[in-house]
Amino acid sequence: MTVRTVVGALCLALVTAPPPVSAQSSPPDSPAARKVVDLVTRAAGLVQQKGKAAFAEFRKPNSEWFSGDTYLFAYDMKGNVLLNPAFPKREGTNVTGGKDANGKLFHDEIIRTAQSAKGAGWVDYMFPKPGRTEPSHKWTYVRRVDIDGLPGLIGAGFYAD
Repeated sequence: MTVRTVVGALCLALVTAPPPVSAQSSPPDSPAARKVVDLVTRAAGLVQQKGKAAFAEFRKPNSEWFSGDTYLFAYDMKGNVLLNPAFPKREGTNVTGGKDANGKLFHDEIIRTAQSAKGAGWVDYMFPKPGRTEPSHKWTYVRRVDIDGLPGLIGAGFYAD
């Protein structure tokens, strides 16, 4: 076997090998993932129509917008939390630079994802479930939206475990 053959085989293996789990850019297709995308898409449409007035609906517990571990949140593009019914003390705070349990700047990544050319996408990170303190693996879908004429984002997520 020549060096060229070995190198070629290694290159082919690298190109065709599936990415490691941590390199996923979106969760595996599932009812939970589809539900979150639908929720965020519908919420973004409501915010386009009603602006921040839509947040009152999003805050109602046991509603289509906020049920169990699934809830909507909203930021402006500077990282100011405009809505977070599961963690209301975060509202009015700036979350830029905040890290998850693994050191990931996940709020910054959420903003970058909404600012991307697509204007939407998935971000994963470690975050406590509502009412808990220990972090769990969470996938969040975010979408860029104008909130009362200012650029912002709407997001929601689900816990992988």
